[in-house]
Amino acid sequence: MFVQLIIGRVADADALRSALARWRTDLAPGATGWLGTTAGLTDDGTFVCLARFSSPAAARQSSDRVDQHQWWMSTAKTLHAEPAFHDCDRPLTLLGGASERAGFVQVVEGRTAAPERLRELLDHTSEQLGALRPDLIGGVVTVTDDGTVHRVNYFTSEVDARLGERKPEPPGLRAQRARHDELVSTDRYLDLTDPWHLAPALT
Repeated sequence: MFVQLIIGRVADADALRSALARWRTDLAPGATGWLGTTAGLTDDGTFVCLARFSSPAAARQSSDRVDQHQWWMSTAKTLHAEPAFHDCDRPLTLLGGASERAGFVQVVEGRTAAPERLRELLDHTSEQLGALRPDLIGGVVTVTDDGTVHRVNYFTSEVDARLGERKPEPPGLRAQRARHDELVSTDRYLDLTDPWHLAPALT
């Protein structure tokens, strides 16, 4: 799987959402290998978009389409400036990956100098965390070449997530969280309280 994460500042939220709806209707049918998209806005107007493809080649093929280029040139005008693009061809999926059932999505942005150790730790702890936190119904983790980490967590709702945060963790999971914090420095949290889920049409 290949994941592209786009983060930028929105200038016209209504126009941006309309543009994504137009992409789903007009361009998605021709996007071979597109697996789905999670997007939304934080309270401070930060736009986050996580697009998933079956492979880097599928993502390039979609990006190289003339109508895709025209759509993006128009959509970019809804943002204050050129957004940041983070590409990852080795994303880690947790608890089944992205979930369209999520009513709340949190993106945790940070940095690591030990990406492989981080992958191993997250892969080892995801099932334990899922058993403790039924509100956590999926996750996608991306690590780019410069060590930038984005952990995208999918929750049933924000209320459930906040309640789940207060649950005491068993000693083993608490120790693993401490190791995680040693591997990753957290820069910011991006909360999508009204996530937009786009998925391929069923055939």
